[in-house]
Amino acid sequence: MIVRPSVHWLRMLFVWRGSILPVILPQLITITLLAIFIYHIHGSILSWKVSLNFVPFSLIGLTLAIFLGFRNSTSYSRFWEARTLWGVLLVESRHLVGQALTLGVSKSQTIELAKRLCAFVYAFKHQLRGTDPRAELAVFVSPAEVERIANAHFPASVGLLAVQEWIGEQVRQGALNPVLVPALESAMARMGNAVGGCERISSTPIPFTYSVILHRCVYIYCFLLPFGLLDTIGAMTPVIVCFLAYTFFALEALGAELEHPFGLSANDLALGSLCHTIESSVMEMLGEQARTAKPEARDFLLL
Repeated sequence: MIVRPSVHWLRMLFVWRGSILPVILPQLITITLLAIFIYHIHGSILSWKVSLNFVPFSLIGLTLAIFLGFRNSTSYSRFWEARTLWGVLLVESRHLVGQALTLGVSKSQTIELAKRLCAFVYAFKHQLRGTDPRAELAVFVSPAEVERIANAHFPASVGLLAVQEWIGEQVRQGALNPVLVPALESAMARMGNAVGGCERISSTPIPFTYSVILHRCVYIYCFLLPFGLLDTIGAMTPVIVCFLAYTFFALEALGAELEHPFGLSANDLALGSLCHTIESSVMEMLGEQARTAKPEARDFLLL
């Protein structure tokens, strides 16, 4: 995810990384070249002059803008819900470690709890991205536990189970009063709900037919637009077409990118940074340092 400080308005006009322009540049170049070609042939196909004006494009453009706005609002809702659910994981991880410290569990055992929580969040990150978690899991748990989590179809669920097993171990050893277990289990339930919510977002995209309708309408609109503007603005047709196409292509591409917030695109959630924040937070409560390195800010890119 691109995380930038506030920049001057003039610099903002030329931002490349983190913008949607690299994604839509081929389409934008194509539509601009088409507009230049149409201008040079004066809007005629063979001997037939395509007679269009701006009126239908104004009506269709307004409708497209409304639907694209709705698509982007829906996509951003998914993005923000995913971020909120990861915030739940942060809060509940702190809560569990704090309760363990204040309920009489030894520091060494609480460190074990923190390590299992860290293994869980890193496993969840890799589950959502479909990557191998072994390298990061090995920092926190035993090789056997690494294989147990990594080989699971749902690594996050197994990682969360390891945290629940820690609670059971403390009860059996007498280090934790059984009366206090429901308080810990309620935190575990909230974490489980957060995991389920992220899995729902990841596995249930916006209905495909809705995306297809918008995609077709945007491209047909942009390809016909030069014919509607040619007789009105003449030589400025390619410039205006490029600008309007940028608007519609960018809105459509942005909605598609935000729809899947767990990937590695510039505008996806910074899951690596979120995992490191959880790790640093729970370890700091125990007077320990984070076991993994903070993700590098490569041109403000946090993975």
